[in-house]
Amino acid sequence: MARILPAAFAALLIASPAVAQQQQWFVPGQPQQQQQQQRPPRPAQQGQRPAQAPAQAPVQAPPALAPGQPPPAPVIGIVDVPEIQRVSSAFTQVREAIEQRRGRLNEDLQREQQSWRDAQQRLATDRPTLTPEQLRTRERELQDRITDSQRVLRERARDIEQLAQGALREIEQALGIVIRQVASSRNVNIVLPRPLVIFNEPPFDLTEEVAAQLNRMIPNVTLPAETGDAPAAPAPAAAAPAAPARGQRRN
Repeated sequence: MARILPAAFAALLIASPAVAQQQQWFVPGQPQQQQQQQRPPRPAQQGQRPAQAPAQAPVQAPPALAPGQPPPAPVIGIVDVPEIQRVSSAFTQVREAIEQRRGRLNEDLQREQQSWRDAQQRLATDRPTLTPEQLRTRERELQDRITDSQRVLRERARDIEQLAQGALREIEQALGIVIRQVASSRNVNIVLPRPLVIFNEPPFDLTEEVAAQLNRMIPNVTLPAETGDAPAAPAPAAAAPAAPARGQRRN
């Protein structure tokens, strides 16, 4: 059966715009580092299971037509997928969960960017008092911290996108099964999406029955807990010990 979900169903798959538009930070005096190679997806933690749809009896496809045999008379059904999305408890749950995770990711990104700005400001203030070697060390440490933070945030954005894709695939598969079951119960052999139909009588519409059965089949989707967090800002470097006063003996 061809894929039946429209582009609206894939809207959750867009990566977090805050991370996608993340600016490239660098420390004055240091060359900007090249983009790091993408890392393979991190394996799932031990004891954590991916979301799985409830086991359903397979719907057998009708036998192929014999050579020269005409196809059966069309019996058409209509399905409004956006309406099914609106009333689907699983779809609503996934959308809200993904939006919450993207919101937390965006907050962490804003907090990290502010900490980078503060660190750069402190470095600019301390520059006249630092030796060239101290300055190079501080710049290198700040650049390493920014690079590591960007990597962690990119990995979190990638994990959220993969989570959304997996959850929507689960709902999509369940919806395909339900549409086949409802169509078979009504002897429907052609199902069309509502946007392609200009006019239809109510008996042709399968939306309400499909939506009700979908909520019974998959009322929710089990999403794994978030594991990635923004890297904690390191504590400021301890100040160098003050030089002893003139005339004061060292112990």
